[in-house]
Formats: sequence, structure tokens, C-alpha cells
Amino acid sequence: MPVIHTLHSRRGAGNPPGGELTEPPPPRLAHLPARDKLERLLRVAKGHKRALILTHDNPDPDSMAAAVALAQLLERRADVEARVGYGGIIGRAENIAFVKVLRLPISHVSQIDFDAYDLFGLVDTQPKVGNHSLPAKLDAHIVVDHHPLREESLESPFADVGGDFGATSTMLTEYLRAARLEPSPEVATALFYGLKADTRDLGRETTQTDIDSYLWLFPRMDKSLLAQIEHPELPARYFQLYHTAYERAKVYGHAIITDLEEVYSPDMVAEVAERLMFLEGMKWSLAFGTYRNQLYFSLRVKDRRMNAGRLIREIFEDYGGSSGGHGSMAGARLPLSGKAAQRKALKRELVNRFKEAFGVAGERPVSLLCAQDS
Repeated sequence: MPVIHTLHSRRGAGNPPGGELTEPPPPRLAHLPARDKLERLLRVAKGHKRALILTHDNPDPDSMAAAVALAQLLERRADVEARVGYGGIIGRAENIAFVKVLRLPISHVSQIDFDAYDLFGLVDTQPKVGNHSLPAKLDAHIVVDHHPLREESLESPFADVGGDFGATSTMLTEYLRAARLEPSPEVATALFYGLKADTRDLGRETTQTDIDSYLWLFPRMDKSLLAQIEHPELPARYFQLYHTAYERAKVYGHAIITDLEEVYSPDMVAEVAERLMFLEGMKWSLAFGTYRNQLYFSLRVKDRRMNAGRLIREIFEDYGGSSGGHGSMAGARLPLSGKAAQRKALKRELVNRFKEAFGVAGERPVSLLCAQDS
């Protein structure tokens, strides 16, 4: 029987073993009915006092909304005090507005004492992915993520990973419904926007459960708050970054690639990749940029024969860092070192690997600003 890794086993015998299970987590937990998953979640949480729920670093609305909903669920159904934390920064104007307008109770990890918690959860990420701020010495008791399952996640007592969902917000909506918990207008708006953003208005990798959750949340969320999030004021550097993105973008047949150089927020790399995917005739969109000695890549795929998450993991497996995603979208982060010439060579090497995967290695690049409409 596999060993169940818990906080008790990592942090010493003096800590209470609340929530330890006598049987391993079922590999197909993600496919159980929501009520069954909820019961198991509450069993894992039982006996603990304080929970810390972490999003992935530089969190997006889906990750933050799901984390806040999970924290409220633990407080109201498991009687466990819960806090939400994140690493990196919240940089996009919409994401800043998301937290501010909805007054979401989330804290940067620099303000968190990990020793004050005895229950840890990861939302919209997984233990071995490397894009979160849970210290390596600590285990995640709870993992909830709509991305493909990483086998190491099954070492957690509760791992709801690998199900058929377009957003992690959908999964938490299912939990709330199973628990018969009515979310506040702010939490309902957060989940609604998280689901809406991650599925691109139900137009990308959407399941029937996503649609059902969308319709359940719609009458419960605040439309005026949603409008404030979706149409925030934008800083001048936002437009300057897009100027760089368009000026440096190159079209290779059915692929478009741009180097954003230094970015003011890592999540802008994903926003640009998403935007460039709208160029007529594109099957592939790749954007990359540097933030605080980290190189960020974001990939968007329209070719259904390719899996963006699998592709980006294959390309980055020899370089370290972290990478992941799913069918149509993926991202990677790689620490940078060395001189400017070495960094430039690394970027060129990675881009060449992507071009080979896209099947455009032999294509002559055309500047986006000089490209002709078809």
C-alpha cells in the first residue's frame, strides 16, 4: 500500500495528524460525483486548525477565484480557518481590478508564516509543477486543478486533478453546489469571471459542466462589479508593451512569434500570446519575455492535432524550470543566468525548437507590420 504523505510525516511527530487517511487517494477521484469528492475533502480537512491555500505564481482570475472559494468552503463546512496566498505578482490591469473590486482576501507569500498552518492546499497548480510557492519541505494535503494529472499529485491525501473541466472555478462551483453553500455576490462574480476568462467566454475547451456552472453563477454574480473588472483603466506601459509586441512580431506561415523583451508583469506574456492568436490564418502563437531574470514563454494552439501542454513540456524538459498547460494553451518559466550573449543564444535555441514543432522551420519570417491580408 503506498504511503500517504502528510504534514505530520514531514514536520515531525509533535504536530497533530489531523486528516490522515488509512487508505490511499483513489486514482479516479476526479471522476467521482461532486458530493463524494466533497465528503472526502472534508475528511482530509477534519482535525486541522488553520489552512493555507496557494494559487500558482503570478495568479490569474481562475486560480484566485477557486482558491478563495475553497477557503470559504473549508471554513464553513470543515470549521478550519483558511487563508489564500500567492507568489509572484498580480500585474495585469484586469487582475488588479479583479482583486480590488471584489475585495478578495488574498495575501502575498512574503506576508505569510508557513509554520502557522497545519493544512496546505494547491489550486490550479500541482505539487511538482514548480510554478507555486509552497516550500519543498511541506506537502500539499489538497490539490484541485483542471489541468492534466501529474502522477506525483496522487501522493496528496486529496487530489482532484485531471477531470474534464475547462476551468478550476468550475470545479469549486461544483463543490459549493454539493455543499449547498450560497456564495456571496463577490465570490460568485469571481468564479464567474474565472470560468469565463479561462474558457474564453465558453468558446475554448468547454464542457457541459462548465456551461452548467456558468448558468448557475450568472444570476448570483454582480454585473456592475463584472463590468469594472472587464473594462479597467490601463497604464501607459500596457500600450508601450503592445507596441513592442507588434513591432517585433514575426509571421512564419501559420505561426506568429514575438519577443517582448523585458515585461512589467509576467502575465502580460500570456495576454499577448492570446491576442496574437486572433491574427487571420494562424494556428500557432508564441510570445516570450523576461521578468526579474526569469524567461517566460506562452503558447496558444489552434491545431487540434497538437497538445500545447505536452509540446511545451517536451521542449523544456532539457532546460529545467517549470512548464505545463493543456490542449490549446500552455506556459513555461526558466531562470536566466550568464551574459547577454548567452541569454540571446538560449532564446534563439528555444524558438528554433518551437518552429520545428510548428513545422515552419523553413519559412522565411515576415514582419507582422508588413504582412499582407489573405
